[in-house]
This record gives sequence, C-alpha cells and structure tokens, in this order.
Amino acid sequence: MPITTNMVAQFHYTLKDADGNELESSAAGHPMTYLHGIDSLLPGLERALVGKDSGDKFSATLLPGDAFGELKDDSEMRVPLSQLRGSKKWEPGMQAVIQTPQGHQQVTVLKVGHTMATVDTNHPMAGKTLIFDIEIVDVREASAEELSHGHAHGPGGHHH
Repeated sequence: MPITTNMVAQFHYTLKDADGNELESSAAGHPMTYLHGIDSLLPGLERALVGKDSGDKFSATLLPGDAFGELKDDSEMRVPLSQLRGSKKWEPGMQAVIQTPQGHQQVTVLKVGHTMATVDTNHPMAGKTLIFDIEIVDVREASAEELSHGHAHGPGGHHH
C-alpha cells in the first residue's frame, strides 16, 4: 500500500552530505516512523516518500530550500551564557539549545565571554545539500488515535 496522506510509514535512512560523507543513520536502531501529510518531516523528504511502498529502496537529494533552509546572514545574536543548554563549559563551534518565543532552537556557539555568548541561529545543516538513502520498512493506515493526536505511535514514533 503506497504512502499517501494519513498513512503511517516506517523507514530506515542514511543521511549523507553532498560529498557522500555519512552524517547519521537509523540502521543500528529503530526505523523512523511518521504520519504522512502533516509536515512532520523535511518538505523535500516527505515529497520523495509519496507513493513509495514497503521494500522500496531509493535515494533522495534535497537542496537547502527543501531541507533546513538557506544560510541567513543576519543569524548572529548575543545571549546570556545561562540560557545555553547542553554543556557546562562552552567553546566556539559547540552546539547548544536556547529557548525562544517559537520554542527550543539549536544554535552554534561562535564566541564566549564571561557572561554572554554570540551564537549563530542557523540550523547546523542550513545551506547544505543532503542525500537520504531510504529503505521503506512498512506502510499502514493510521489509527483513529494517531490521526486525532497528529503523529504516529509505537517504536520510532511518539510514545505517551
């Protein structure tokens, strides 16, 4: 049964950069599980999965606009060190999480002072072309509960 809106799909993936360097993979763990059609994946990845079925293997190349977006020039901001989450000692290049009015946001530390840090609010993968090698493990209809909750349940999905 092909992937369409309101279907739950499970897939393993290997994510690579444009040079073919592996960035992450689900192979050693549970497959990714998602409810199709609610924009829970990268836009280009969700479009690439439409119509695929259990057992299908394919690659999808996502340009920045279909993945984590283009790099924004006005992305630097100064924040108190106390707002950075993820470590006790900060150095340039480290990834941190800050709380914003839009929710949690991953940032990259650029400079560290005594009480303030300068961070880059671009996603670490912004501006990058990404390659996903995909293997569809399972496709099924979403349950009424999954549809009402707006996400897939079970291994690789949401747990309550």
